[in-house]
Amino acid sequence: MTAATRNDVPVALQGDGVELRTKPIGGGLSVGYITLPRGTDMGPALKGLPDDACQCPHWGYLLKGRLRVRTAAGEEEYEAGQAYYWGPGHVPVALEDSELVEFSPSEDFQQVIDHVVAQAG
Repeated sequence: MTAATRNDVPVALQGDGVELRTKPIGGGLSVGYITLPRGTDMGPALKGLPDDACQCPHWGYLLKGRLRVRTAAGEEEYEAGQAYYWGPGHVPVALEDSELVEFSPSEDFQQVIDHVVAQAG
């Protein structure tokens, strides 16, 4: 069995108050600890991916804040205390300072992280 606290997990991406820590946790999944300051729109960082959106599915829990997630089907809002599933084709926007924990397929998530890092460079 595997367990990891936030501080045990290495930073995969950081800048402008955004922080993503991720680490394989088992079963082909990675855990992600994510901090998004109010106003963060992941849209520009996801440009160039299919539909200009994250194509990795995520199962998560919003610890703090409020998010809006754009999809081809429309928009949904999530608030602290909610568990969620986001299928491929989503773009998160932080309406408040937000912290979340996600579980995602490791290979798919790494492809998205690599794209976002390349966009920032």
